[in-house]
Amino acid sequence: METADPAASLTFRAAVEEDVPALVELVESAYRGDSSRQGWTTEADILDGQRTDPQGVAEVVGASGSRLLVVERDGVLVACCQLEHRGAHAYFGMFAVRPGLQGAGLGRAVLAEAERVVRGEWNAREMHMTVISAREELVAWYERRGYRRTGRTTPFPYGDERFGLPKREGLEFETLVKELG
Repeated sequence: METADPAASLTFRAAVEEDVPALVELVESAYRGDSSRQGWTTEADILDGQRTDPQGVAEVVGASGSRLLVVERDGVLVACCQLEHRGAHAYFGMFAVRPGLQGAGLGRAVLAEAERVVRGEWNAREMHMTVISAREELVAWYERRGYRRTGRTTPFPYGDERFGLPKREGLEFETLVKELG
């Protein structure tokens, strides 16, 4: 059975302030609570609480050298990601795909567009990101897309509810890197 190209009807644009409420809802739905369990990117088993908030998203939207990429299909918000220009490399974060649309290639298309943007517009030679290292399935997904584990870790910000309420000890972020051609 042939499937449609997941990128065929996507439009990409920079977020504006009016997008903030919808972006917060999208990110929360992809990572927290029962709605996140429809997809495979849920963090609901390791974290409670919020993933982001309107202030945090608005800061990304308004930051110099940063872009929150909005992804729409037929005018409906389906995904987003943060891109931050950091000199020779770019940072990729706040990646979310609507849970019911996960697993069909949409995330792969968004990641490819993000890499194209930072290469073409910022001349970035590498893409960096941080992932909770306990999320082995997600780390493996990025590895299949050319990202490599660096072994560089930073502790999860326990006690800072802006990042969620951990359900277990020992959480940390690991930096993943991909060289961009």
